Amino acid sequence: MLITVDELVKGDRAIIKKFDARVVPLKLIEMGCIEGSYVELVQHAPFSDPVYLNINGTYLAIRRETAAQIQVERL
Repeated sequence: MLITVDELVKGDRAIIKKFDARVVPLKLIEMGCIEGSYVELVQHAPFSDPVYLNINGTYLAIRRETAAQIQVERL
């Protein structure tokens, strides 16, 4: 079952299955946010924006609206 990154809870791990490249910033793609990559939700900031992720060993923060565009399959 596919969910979006913003639906993950702290500590959840997932595999990126698909996203709209027109919505996800190119910088995220360059940093490894591609289909098949492993992602772990590290933390939600206050009010759930931004979300802190570990994508294949790279830690980064993304806006919740961007996280809502990335579909994953929870492990």
